[in-house]
Amino acid sequence: MTIRFGVSPIAWANDDMPELGGDTPLDSILADIRDVGFAGVELGGKFPRDPAALKPLLAGYGIDLIGGWYSGSLLVQDAQAEIAALQPHLQVLKALGSNVFVFAETSNAVHGNKRVPLTGSPRLAAGDWAQFGARMTEVADYIAAQGLKFAYHHHLGTVVESDGDVRAFLRSTGDSVGLTLDTGHAALGGVDFIGLIQEWPRRIAHVHCKDIRAKVFAKARDERASFLDGVLAGMFTVPGDGGIDYDEVMRELKKIGYSGWIVIEAEQDPALAPPKPYAELGLRTLREAAARAGLS
Repeated sequence: MTIRFGVSPIAWANDDMPELGGDTPLDSILADIRDVGFAGVELGGKFPRDPAALKPLLAGYGIDLIGGWYSGSLLVQDAQAEIAALQPHLQVLKALGSNVFVFAETSNAVHGNKRVPLTGSPRLAAGDWAQFGARMTEVADYIAAQGLKFAYHHHLGTVVESDGDVRAFLRSTGDSVGLTLDTGHAALGGVDFIGLIQEWPRRIAHVHCKDIRAKVFAKARDERASFLDGVLAGMFTVPGDGGIDYDEVMRELKKIGYSGWIVIEAEQDPALAPPKPYAELGLRTLREAAARAGLS
């Protein structure tokens, strides 16, 4: 697999805040994604989970299913319980030919809680990483045996948020545990994502690209706003509309021989940031940066 560009539907219809784009028909979302020129899409809340319905739906728009977020609970249950719980999600991905399984620990996450400020993310004690990592590795080994790449999604408001968190996570897990490198969450979480690409090249399994508005984030954090309030204020945007240097990102991905999906996942209020033109800007920015880097 070479580089393919995809998108998350979250800019059209936000699963964490259903009031954002809740009245937008799925057919309209998929038509926009096709017309912009994306090769694939990640799962969204409006998508049917029955492969018999989802497969012909996406095929009708010429769009592949990339994968989709899975909320895990390995801090509160063992690997075998998690493997049992993830079966419905896994079976959809396998039936649609997806090759990546995106996992995030959400058992104590606060990113969906408007009462908790951006500074209120849960922390994992130093002594708890070993068990968490062992459980994660067991699940990732299972996913690999099913023929998919396991790609853990670090995220604001979760136990894997900061640079120290991500590095502790990687040290505590085995090689089967890949990373969904999310540039936006990395930038706002203080993660040196260029350093991660350079230092952990074999663990970069999947890439999410969102840009940031650093001043908006700083204001939201200083005012003790929640993650969702920060999204509404516009702390995220698409590549090309914020402060991240995507030429540098693409050069580093080229150096490590990255092959796989590069996905735009930039949640904004669709009433303020019309999804289609923003998606066009994001895709154009990434394609041009990839071309300059020789990444194809």
